[in-house]
Amino acid sequence: MLSKRNQSNVLVQFGITVLAAGVIFPLLYLRQNFEVSILTIFDIELSQLSFCYSILGIIFAATYLPSGWLADRVSCKKLIIISLLATSLLGFWFSSIPSYQSIIIIFCGWGLSTGLTFWSSHLKLVAILAGKNQQGRFFGLLDGGRGLVEAILATFAVSIFAFFMNDTDQNLVFSLKSVIYMYVFAILLVIPLVFIFLDSNEQIADVTEKNISSKRDFIEIIQNKNIWLCTVCIICGYQLFWATYSFSGYLQDHLGYGAVTVGSITVAKLWMRPLGAISAGFVGDLSNPTKLLGILMIMASIALASLPFLSSYNLALIIGIVLIIGLLTYGVRGIYWATLDKCAIENRTKGLAIGFISMVAYLPDIYLPFYRSWLLEIYATEPGYMIYYTSLAVIGLLGALAAFKLMRQ
Repeated sequence: MLSKRNQSNVLVQFGITVLAAGVIFPLLYLRQNFEVSILTIFDIELSQLSFCYSILGIIFAATYLPSGWLADRVSCKKLIIISLLATSLLGFWFSSIPSYQSIIIIFCGWGLSTGLTFWSSHLKLVAILAGKNQQGRFFGLLDGGRGLVEAILATFAVSIFAFFMNDTDQNLVFSLKSVIYMYVFAILLVIPLVFIFLDSNEQIADVTEKNISSKRDFIEIIQNKNIWLCTVCIICGYQLFWATYSFSGYLQDHLGYGAVTVGSITVAKLWMRPLGAISAGFVGDLSNPTKLLGILMIMASIALASLPFLSSYNLALIIGIVLIIGLLTYGVRGIYWATLDKCAIENRTKGLAIGFISMVAYLPDIYLPFYRSWLLEIYATEPGYMIYYTSLAVIGLLGALAAFKLMRQ
């Protein structure tokens, strides 16, 4: 049982970790709220923007395993500070509206700063802080808290964008630049908080190099059947979540809503993240997080598959479906890492396990951007989106089967 002082220390460190995770990723995924505006201002095609995200996904896939190895050997505090600083500096470059070649370099840099140095370090830190019986709520609070930070920032971003926005291209550029600056400064403000309040990983995990054998540990990880079931749960759940990144383009290009209206809808969806993820985390710990994950994946798949069939109705119904999908997919995302507790992984190799699972589970970052743009090029917009959302819903059902199988192990 933790003393009040130790418990307070754990909660402070957890809160800072959540804050860091909440501010570091929105710059990478500005397309979620401003996809059409980005295409216009940077004068690029959807296929080019999709290529940038595929490059990002490739770098993530290549760095997740080294990221886990790094998190077992280097202080998480140092890794998180490096990540935040590098991401913000690249954000300043991005705000200058550089050439397409420069954008590719920026996305490569973001892949390293959020994949190699940040990803496994922050997940390992949370897994260790949570202890044995609170994995569901801690990971739910991580994703929900991160979502709350992102929703607050996105609300400011859309407000700033709408304030400066009018019909001229010059104001459109200034509006998006202002949004980017806001995100960059948010990252910079978190860096001193990490420096002051976050302990080094060695103090928390008691990890030393002498008790680590990378080859032996890696073999044990890949021979663990539950690791593979956990991986299937996450890769399927992540694809359900990835579908929500396309809502901005779907609502604006296909349904014809304005940029501010679409931004407001997608921001409202972001507010479902803290509600969905945190609720799923606590309910999962009270019952069974793996069983709840399977149920949520089934519900999210059904809701996602219904979107293209209901989009011909009024705006209120569309908003309702988008919010329901957001609530369910964020619930899935909030607890799918809690399945790691079913894999019996020691703290000293938890970073390596997280890195391996992430390397496989986040492969959709590579192929889903191309898959979507390919469907929209081959088919008309309406059938293209229908195939896209329906196929991802089927994958979500496969993930639910994996979750139920893992539950029975």
